[in-house]
Amino acid sequence: MVHPSNGKAWKHFNSVHPYFSAESRNVHLGLCTDGFNPFGSFVTPYSCLPVILTIYNLPLRMCMRPKFMFLSMVIPGPSSRVRNIDVCLWLLIDELTQLWSSRALTYDISRKQNFLMRAALMWTINDFPAYEMLSGWSTHGKLACPYCMENNKAFMLTIRSKASFFYCHHRFLPYNHRNRKNGKDFFVDRVEKDVTPSCLFGEELHDVISEYSDIVFDLQSGKQKFPGFGFTHN
Repeated sequence: MVHPSNGKAWKHFNSVHPYFSAESRNVHLGLCTDGFNPFGSFVTPYSCLPVILTIYNLPLRMCMRPKFMFLSMVIPGPSSRVRNIDVCLWLLIDELTQLWSSRALTYDISRKQNFLMRAALMWTINDFPAYEMLSGWSTHGKLACPYCMENNKAFMLTIRSKASFFYCHHRFLPYNHRNRKNGKDFFVDRVEKDVTPSCLFGEELHDVISEYSDIVFDLQSGKQKFPGFGFTHN
């Protein structure tokens, strides 16, 4: 295992925000969430959603220990978590925004002095269903892939009308990879010529979302329907 600070994402973040990386006491955070049955038995149909923040400003042997993982909130169950998650996460998002923009007066006990600390949420850790709840992008149907989005090559099976992503991942291979021309072990006599789809950056995603007006972030959010859902976006 290696520390996340050695990864490309961490180094790219420091290059984009040098003022943040200049202060070693600024905090890097990771957010993890998943469904959890507090009764320990699947017989009881109850599932809540714990939201855990992990601090990565620690050595590898410490940052993954349970005592350094902070249970910031528990979103109650047993149902309607998709609609309730916006309301419950609102306070956490406000605090993270304040720690990023306004900073917080913090006492450094090792130097015995106060300083203004910033915090940055580096990434979220979750499975695909939890990804849907956190991001708002539906992980069902032909547009389930959040990377390819409307440029994916999924198709519907004739039986039970299920979406299939078989052979869709070959476009991520190098252009001269031998499996692109493998018409025996995959689709018969099919050669993959498409290149890897380009991922949208934050500003581009913001422009796309800005086209949808009156987005509701409350208990009624699950009832919203936007034009093109399931055809050009999810």
